[in-house]
Amino acid sequence: MATTINKQRLLNQLFGTANKSEGTTPEARPVLEEFIFGLCRESATVDQAEQAYRSLRQHFFDWNEVRVSSAREVEEVLADLPGSELRAQRLLSFLQEVFETDFSFDLETLHKKGVKQASKHLTRYEAASDYTCAWVVQRSLGGHAIPIDPPTLRCSRRLGLVETDTADVEAIRASLEHLVPKAKGPLFTEVISNLAAEFCWEEEPNCPSCPLAGECASCQEAGGNGLASRGHRAKPR
Repeated sequence: MATTINKQRLLNQLFGTANKSEGTTPEARPVLEEFIFGLCRESATVDQAEQAYRSLRQHFFDWNEVRVSSAREVEEVLADLPGSELRAQRLLSFLQEVFETDFSFDLETLHKKGVKQASKHLTRYEAASDYTCAWVVQRSLGGHAIPIDPPTLRCSRRLGLVETDTADVEAIRASLEHLVPKAKGPLFTEVISNLAAEFCWEEEPNCPSCPLAGECASCQEAGGNGLASRGHRAKPR
């Protein structure tokens, strides 16, 4: 397992792979909309999530129209996201629960509760996941949280940023939050997501082309396989 110093060096190299757009601070959405975007973003690339979110806003007049639409209609709009059927069900469940509780689609009062209480409130929604709650805390509520989805977890483990034998997502998130400065939380989320999408695939990862292959704990344990052919890049699958 990498030492704290090695982890910090690895993080610096990870941040060094960021492009200019990833380095900019994203504009926060209202809490409810950030929750919906987080629902789209979980286990998906930023491009996939942004396209799905735009499609929702363009296809439906408002969030109430989404709420009263069929699961099939919503699923069709989210068709380019992995697991679109389940996401559609979660979105409808979330909007219905918010409406039944507040008779509106405004969760901005959560800002008055403080980060801890607001986070607890979000976890009560049936559609909530550890990822969506952490996403809203990071992007809209001003707290320090690292959203953990399977691609983020996979990359973090392979790189050696977290213990490979730890299954507790909350413990893993706490470890990353201790390691990653709050100001760089959004950047970490985007960069490691891109790394997972472009190189660190679940099956047959493209280690030869990965910019972090030389520092990746998983690659080094495998004997640096593929490092000699860094110029070759396999097609994503």
